[in-house]
This record gives sequence, C-alpha cells and structure tokens, in this order.
Amino acid sequence: MNIYQHFRPEERDFIDSVLQWKDDVENTFAPKLTDFLDPRQQHIVKLIIGQGSEVQCQIFGGAEGTERKRALLYTQYDQIEPADFKISLYEINYPSKFLKIEHSQVLGTLMSLGLKRGKFGDILVHHERAQFFATSEVGHYILTQLSSIGRAKVQIEEISLDQALVTFENWKEVSVTATSLRLDVILSTVYQISRAKSQALIVAGLVKVNWTTIESSSFECQESDLLSVRGLGRSKILSIEGKTKKDKWKVNVGKQN
Repeated sequence: MNIYQHFRPEERDFIDSVLQWKDDVENTFAPKLTDFLDPRQQHIVKLIIGQGSEVQCQIFGGAEGTERKRALLYTQYDQIEPADFKISLYEINYPSKFLKIEHSQVLGTLMSLGLKRGKFGDILVHHERAQFFATSEVGHYILTQLSSIGRAKVQIEEISLDQALVTFENWKEVSVTATSLRLDVILSTVYQISRAKSQALIVAGLVKVNWTTIESSSFECQESDLLSVRGLGRSKILSIEGKTKKDKWKVNVGKQN
C-alpha cells in the first residue's frame, strides 16, 4: 500500500522523516524526541506510528491544552516521564505598566534570533503576562540573546512548567456539510461568507493553514488542519465523517468564539 496517497504531496518529506524515526527506534531501541509539531504534523505521526506497533508515541507540549507539542517515539520497554520531553517554560518580564506585548511580537522576535519554529512551542499571553515554551537545548541561547521585544526591554526567566498561564480559548464544536474540501468552500461554510469573499481573502494572503499562508483556493483541507483567517478568527478540522446521501462532505469543526 502506498502510504503517501493518504496525505498531501508537500507532506512527503515529513512522512519520510517519521518513517525513518520509527525505523531508528525499532533498530536501536533508543527513544526519538522531535521538535515541536503543529496539530497536522502530530496527526500524521499518530497515524503512521499507529496502534499495536513495537514503537509507541506520546505527545506533550508543556501543559494541558497546548497546540504545538513534541512527539516522543519509544519502545514498549521504556518508561516515559514528562521530563523526557525536555521542554522549558520562560516568563517574559517587562514594564507592563507602560506597554503591552502581543503574541505576534514574541513570535517575530524568537524567529529573528535565528531559531526554527520547531524549537519553541505555544506562546501564552494573558493580561500583563507573557510566556513561551521552548526546547530545553536552546534555553541558554534564548536567555543570553533575548533582551528586547518590540520597544520593550525584557528579562527572560525560566520557570517550572506548572506555572504556565491558563489561557482560555472558547471553541464551539459544530457539524457542517460542504460540497467539497477545497479551502474556499470550507471557509465559506464555516464562516458563513460567500465563496467569492473567501477566495478574495485567500488571494490577499489573509488565510493560514497550520500557520502557513495559503494562497490557493483549491487547497484541500484535511483532518486536524488549523485554519486562521485575519479578521474572522480561527477554526480547526476536528474530523471528516465522509459523505452524506446528497454527496456532501460532513465535517466536524471547532470554531473559536
């Protein structure tokens, strides 16, 4: 069976990586820890590792409810602890009385340090506080290199994972039917806008799927995709339940209020 037929063509390199990780764990009995993965990548890892295999998989992002998580592949003989995921949590201390730090500013600053997106996880911003998760191996680099975010001078402090901010995202689960899984059709259905409007948003570069800007209306949505539309909020494809008697796709969607 051709495993690639179940995934997008652009996901082939990542699939090859997962297959190699699995082989390495089977052959060496040494666990494999990944960088932070987005929800779609986590979904692919779970599907490929599967159930009943000698290689097993756990996924953890530093706290309950995180979106970006590290995957740990291991054999059934290994005992896995949270510390094995090597995730650190950092508090951003800044003069919050005079300015506010936004999620996008933290993301942009971390990227400007030359770090790959997979080296840090969720960014938590709540009222006057801001935190982010990162792989422990880049911790020293972050602590020594990150001194400002936007116009704010900052001090970065490593804190324990149990001090992570609780950020409440209200997701409303709804079931919709769509004539196809094309991005423009899904956006039109989920956000109750015209198809022409959804196409205009896509062409304008205002739509992201799994944090990547997609400018093709014919892009096909799949299970576990996280959709973000500037001005309309976020949604995620929870499951695709097949077709109805009227040949429409039944899709369960989580929509952010």
